[in-house]
Formats: sequence, structure tokens, C-alpha cells
Amino acid sequence: MKNWKITVVFLLLAVMLVGCSDEKKSSEKGEAELEKITIMLDWYPNAVHSALYVAKEKGYFEEQGLDVEIQMPADTNDPLKLAATGKVDLAISYQSQVVQSRAEGIPVVSVAAYVRHSLDSIMMKKEAGIDSPKDLEGKSVGYPSTIITEAVIKTMVEHDGGDFSKVKMTDVGWDLIPAVATDKVDAIGGGYINHELVLLNKEGYEMEAFKLDDYGVPDNYELVIVTGEDTLDKKKASIENFWKAVTKGQEFVKENPEEGLQILLANENGDSALDKEVETESLKILLPLMEDEGVPFGHQEEESWKKVADWLYEAGVIETKVDPEQFVQNVVSE
Repeated sequence: MKNWKITVVFLLLAVMLVGCSDEKKSSEKGEAELEKITIMLDWYPNAVHSALYVAKEKGYFEEQGLDVEIQMPADTNDPLKLAATGKVDLAISYQSQVVQSRAEGIPVVSVAAYVRHSLDSIMMKKEAGIDSPKDLEGKSVGYPSTIITEAVIKTMVEHDGGDFSKVKMTDVGWDLIPAVATDKVDAIGGGYINHELVLLNKEGYEMEAFKLDDYGVPDNYELVIVTGEDTLDKKKASIENFWKAVTKGQEFVKENPEEGLQILLANENGDSALDKEVETESLKILLPLMEDEGVPFGHQEEESWKKVADWLYEAGVIETKVDPEQFVQNVVSE
């Protein structure tokens, strides 16, 4: 009888051990089934990226079967090129840059609109006496020496009845804030209303900003999610699942902006420390510009792409016309 009881105990222990082993294997198998997806940011982590970090922190990517790695670029031109060549699966880029790249034959595809409206503007101190773009005649405008920014300023000045040839364009690189703060230039182009404008106001400068679409430049998707043609062919379902997780992250940030921002701050880059006050204000500016009522988050409209492509051609930024239908693929239906 005693031996029988001992045998039963051993059998039960064996079953339990096998069960635990199977459970462990199942868990390991589940982890192994997560598909690795890489996305490169447009810049260092800041308020606009909150939804991504929330989706990662809250497990929304895992719910979609994804293991997402968020990378930062060494150069702002890297993300689009690396996505186009498949070095990263996805990247955050700019609508105008996508059009320009396609005109140059770079096989990049835009799959979602991340920020639906322009953040770029022309900024100056109120005391500068510049009431509209035409008043930039005879003034110095600092900019990061990009052909698109130059085209933006030219279009705005001429739309306002001014003579662009009388505007002194000064290459200040990305030192936009010190350039205008120290009066090295009278105004700056290429600065963002959710970053440079917020920082300058915080430092005590009373600033003015001219919106692009008030002066002839089409409103554009400031930030878009891009991938390479080959990557889209191979991973379209995974990219769609990625966007579902980001959408859920965006909803969380809208409903819980403070917690969403806290998650972002916990992921700040050591070389680019974030100011909580600045990022809080930035997020307030961003959220209304990231979506439009009645339009699913991320959905891209053909009309927007056509207007931007036509303007870039007319402004001489691109030499050949491009057809957005060839490089715009929505991962979220209307």
C-alpha cells in the first residue's frame, strides 16, 4: 500500500513537471512568434513620438504580435533612405521629402499620416516689425540651407506681393533659436511651432509666426510613416498591425496626456534631455494637428499629396512630375 502511494506521488510530480515544461516551451514559443519590426524616428524622442512609446510600454505592439525596436537617426536625412533600402522597416519622415525622393527615383512609400498639418513656419520677434512675409524684403532670414525651406519662404514672400530677391537668406544650420534670439537674423524659416516657437516663448521672447498655408504653400502632412517598396510587399500585414498598435497608443495619449508624456520622458535620449514644461506645451499644440474629425488616424488623402507634389514641381524643388498613386499606400482604410 505504501509503495503504491509513493508511486502515485511520483506520477503526480512527473505530470506537474511535464506541465511546467510545456508551459515554459509554450511561453518561449509565444515570445519567438513576435515579429521584429524596426522604426527610425525623424529626430530624438520628443512629444510627437509619445504614441509610439506608449504602444511599446503598454504592450500594444505585443498584442499585435510585434516586437518593435525604436531607433534614432544619426542624421535627419537617414530615416527615409534607410527605410527605402530596407535597412529599417519603417521610418518617420516628411511629406515633401517623400515627394522629392520619389522624383529622384528612391523607392520609398508612405503608409500613414502621423501629423496631418504643417508645423513649419516663419518666425520672428514681435519687435522686428515684420507684419507679413512681404516685410522680409531687406531682412535676413536664417534657415537650415534646405531647398524645400527656401522654396517655402520664396512662395510665401511672393504670394504676399514681395520680391524674394530682396530677402537675404542666411544658412545657420539647425541653430535657428540662437540665430533669431541674438538678432543674428531678423527671422527664421524651418522652425516648428511645437518646438522652436515654444522654446523661444519660454525664454521670454515674444514671437510671431506665419502659417505656410496662409501664404500660398499647401498645408501638408508634416510627418508621415514610410517604408520601402520591397518591405511593404513582404510585411504589409505586419505594418497594418503596427499602425493598429500606434493608433491605440495615440488614443491613450489623448485620454491620458500626462501619463503618456511621462512614458515619453522615461525614454528620453541622454544626449538630448527633454524639458517637461516644453514637451507638455508641445503636446497640447500637436494633438489637434495629428487628426481631423471624421478621418481615421493615419489615413492619407490623395488631394493632399497631389497639392504638395504640384507645388514642389512649380517651385522648382523637383524637376519631374510624380504620381502619388505610385508611392502612397494607406494601411488604414477611410
